[in-house]
Amino acid sequence: MRNIRKRKSMLLAVSMLAGTMLFGSAGSSYAATSVGALAEASQMKNASIANLDNDTRTFKVDKDIEAKNVRFQNRYGFEVAGHMYLPKGFDKNKKYKAVVITGPFGAVKEQASGLYAQEMAKNGYVAVAFDQSMTGESSGERRNMASPDIFTEDYSAAVDFVSNLKFVDADRIGAVGICGLSGMALTAASNDTRIKAVATSAMYDMSESISDHYKGDYYTPEQREAVKKHLAKMRDIEAKEGRFIAGAHEMAVDAEGSVQTYSTMFPDKLPEGVSPVIQQFYDYYVGRAYHPRAINSNTLAWDATAAYGFFNFSLMENIKEISPRPVLFITGENAHSKYFADAAYEKANSPKEEIVVPGANHCDLYDQMDKIPFDRLVKFFDDNMK
Repeated sequence: MRNIRKRKSMLLAVSMLAGTMLFGSAGSSYAATSVGALAEASQMKNASIANLDNDTRTFKVDKDIEAKNVRFQNRYGFEVAGHMYLPKGFDKNKKYKAVVITGPFGAVKEQASGLYAQEMAKNGYVAVAFDQSMTGESSGERRNMASPDIFTEDYSAAVDFVSNLKFVDADRIGAVGICGLSGMALTAASNDTRIKAVATSAMYDMSESISDHYKGDYYTPEQREAVKKHLAKMRDIEAKEGRFIAGAHEMAVDAEGSVQTYSTMFPDKLPEGVSPVIQQFYDYYVGRAYHPRAINSNTLAWDATAAYGFFNFSLMENIKEISPRPVLFITGENAHSKYFADAAYEKANSPKEEIVVPGANHCDLYDQMDKIPFDRLVKFFDDNMK
């Protein structure tokens, strides 16, 4: 375990050094907007805006785009941590369109959501990438915990924040969900009419994936019962001992009916013959986008009871109610997750659009600039938030 942490610390140090040397994150070319001016433009109580110090973003930082640290509360009292990206040539006296972005499930704002936010800012949007409650820099005494309800609420809290900025047009706000936060983005949009358009990329429906497993055909009734008994046991142990227990958020059941779980997301080195999907996740989270606050990069998995809420809360029950507001689904031709985007597209009412990126796998849509159709993503919001 010590060697794993040492290796990952070295990876982060190299990443930070590369960011400073190659991407200019330490010496930006823009004329920085003062935090005071931004704070004065905020009408939301229990929110703050600060300079982005100790920059640990894992993607190529555009030196012409300002990013600020922001904090705001959701209605459950969790403090949500985010990065706010400002358009090039930002003028606090103008009115901008805005988007709120999070995901993937178990990632942090310094990874894929930050890249998407930066690209939207490059195209004239105020964009906020945020950590889900109880993960990353967001608050929550229980760490590495997941909740479909609270994660959905985080989207509306982000809308609270941007809609109360005087330089944002509150009638032109969109949402983007990446991977496992796509279902929460769609669920938030089905109820929160302030979200005028919603897009997903590399979509996962985490309720289905966790409670039924891939394509809904994994668990037999007996296997589902075994998983539920395992979760109840984990709850009981944590309640008795008052401690965190790491465990899998998605669990297999073997031929003998035993639940298979794990305490770390990835080993130090993948075994021979691992599936291409696991390899793709490993290459992203432990390799090119390693970040110590990301659950998917770290040496500890989710809380052992993280799956609990996904058996209770089915996401996207009201997806049809997003209409007449538009929905965009971006998926990869070779993405193992394409099933989720296809299914959600079929469930949604018009107006809706699905983009299938030729040759792209699931993790390509996290950070591969030649695969992510940012031009079409921007056009979608431009056309639908005029």
